[in-house]
Amino acid sequence: VQLQASGGGLVQAGGSLTLSCAVSGIKFRVLPGGWYRQVPGKQREFVALITGPGRTSYADSVKGRFTIDRDYAENTVSLRMNSLTPGDTAVYYCLVRAPAEDYFGQGTQVTVSS
Repeated sequence: VQLQASGGGLVQAGGSLTLSCAVSGIKFRVLPGGWYRQVPGKQREFVALITGPGRTSYADSVKGRFTIDRDYAENTVSLRMNSLTPGDTAVYYCLVRAPAEDYFGQGTQVTVSS
């Protein structure tokens, strides 16, 4: 199973970024996909999950600002992040939730400057 995340970078507060994750080696189209994030010294935290068309869930801290989506033809999951704040600075990890375990990608750094 391989998850390749991209799209991270440096952005000013109030700006936007879109992360994308390409998934291979697993039947991703039948599995939930999502995003977590982690800052140094803290546990990895849930950001968003998509289980099917229109079936999404978000952490309270990002609700209304972030949008998760997936492309079934391309086997990708994306995260559109708007109105970013310095509190969103973290390494973002994409996720595939298989019945036996969660698979995470290598992470992509998002840094929001004030």
